[in-house]
Amino acid sequence: MNHCVAGVVRGKVQGVFFRRYVQGIAEAIGVRGYARNLPDGGVEVLLCGAQADVHQVQKAVARGSPSARVASVTWRAVEDCGCVGFIVG
Repeated sequence: MNHCVAGVVRGKVQGVFFRRYVQGIAEAIGVRGYARNLPDGGVEVLLCGAQADVHQVQKAVARGSPSARVASVTWRAVEDCGCVGFIVG
């Protein structure tokens, strides 16, 4: 059964390879979804997969890429988007 969450990440998360960082971890673990910039400077992340795998990626999102400074992440449960792979938008 798939577990899906959507989150909004705040802080210094644009222009610091944050989305590619999330993509690399998600793909390595086998989690589907996306990471895309928001107009207000945040990043929206969608993660779908096995619950333990999704939680592992959520922890990486909270840590952030080496150049990022994550101030907060707000998660909510969502329906499976049917995404194939992990997309950076």
